[in-house]
Amino acid sequence: MTSNHQMIECNVCHSKLVSPTTRTVSMAYDRHRSKVSSKVRALNVLLVVGDCVLVGLQPILVYMSKVDGKFKFSPISVNFLTECTKVVFAIVMLLFQARSQKVGEKPLLSISTFVQAARNNVLLAVPALLYAINNYLKFIMQLYFNPSTVKMLSNLKVLVIAVLLKMIMRRRFSIIQWEALALLLIGISVNQLKSLPAGASTMGLSVTTGAYIYTLIFVTVPSMASVFNEYALKSQFETSIYLQNLFLYGYGAIFNFLGIVGTAIYKGPDSFDILQGHSRATMFLICNNAAQGILSSFFFKYADTILKKYSSTVATIFTGIASAALFGHTLTINFILGISIVFISMHQFFSPLSKVKDDAPNGTLEMMDVQNNLRSRDSSFINMAAGAAEDASHRVGHDERQPLLPT
Repeated sequence: MTSNHQMIECNVCHSKLVSPTTRTVSMAYDRHRSKVSSKVRALNVLLVVGDCVLVGLQPILVYMSKVDGKFKFSPISVNFLTECTKVVFAIVMLLFQARSQKVGEKPLLSISTFVQAARNNVLLAVPALLYAINNYLKFIMQLYFNPSTVKMLSNLKVLVIAVLLKMIMRRRFSIIQWEALALLLIGISVNQLKSLPAGASTMGLSVTTGAYIYTLIFVTVPSMASVFNEYALKSQFETSIYLQNLFLYGYGAIFNFLGIVGTAIYKGPDSFDILQGHSRATMFLICNNAAQGILSSFFFKYADTILKKYSSTVATIFTGIASAALFGHTLTINFILGISIVFISMHQFFSPLSKVKDDAPNGTLEMMDVQNNLRSRDSSFINMAAGAAEDASHRVGHDERQPLLPT
């Protein structure tokens, strides 16, 4: 049998498979989202609730860490300690996971497994570098805006992420969903009206100019990091998430350490003290950032980036109320109207009526056994995470047919 599609080989029985296209993979993802089980929905709810609390606390803790409007510590040192904390967590969880392995399973802690996984997940270095840049920008943004405004600005990322998902991962969105994203932008714009103090300046730039420059970087860099992170985690779905996190956080620690070294060279050896200027608030900030990063990895691997960013949007109301209660920041009518529009956007985006309609089948993925090309072909399904197709008549062991996405 001949085919114009590129062929791949099954790693179970070495049968020949037709490599899926990005469009069929995207369609499979849409079908998966419409058929998720109640357990997955419960997991998504827990992820959203946890993310709302952690993301909402982050700008408040940053604000509490300032002394006389400035940081007495190096923001890079906070990021480095955060990455080190996440590395320790990943190692501990790997040890627990290795102890619970069944007999006959490939050992997680073997050198061969580690080296092979490191090669397959080298792409995680890209989001690690982007996250290192973004984590520093979070502190810079606090010099321009109050905590609730920072959270509203970060919601701009969801539109950039949607465009990147469309371009890189061929994710499909309906017209209603694009309209929901546009409505999200309107809500953010309403909140930002008259939010900048007139005539103020910092770092030699007017606040308006400096704020817009940092906002542009603050939106694009983490958006690219999120999309690349989701792509990297899901493309190697069979790899343990804790092992992937170990690589991701290890790369992040290296990049932040290089930033500390560069700062020491520029400012002098005194700035190399990573514990200088830290307080109890910064310790809470480090723990919060670490927990937030760990939770994000579960979002990217088992859910998706859009859900992650919308959950961060929900955290805006928590941040606004908390900053008003703790620091006396005023909740303006613009903020209330903006939040209302954002929630309408969320309802519209996730409404069943906004889901992408499946097109007529344009060819199915077929599997051909090299020893018997005349075997009848049943309907096939697409493994979303690994991009592999498996025939219904393809008989493998129970452990070998574990779904790559949670069910």
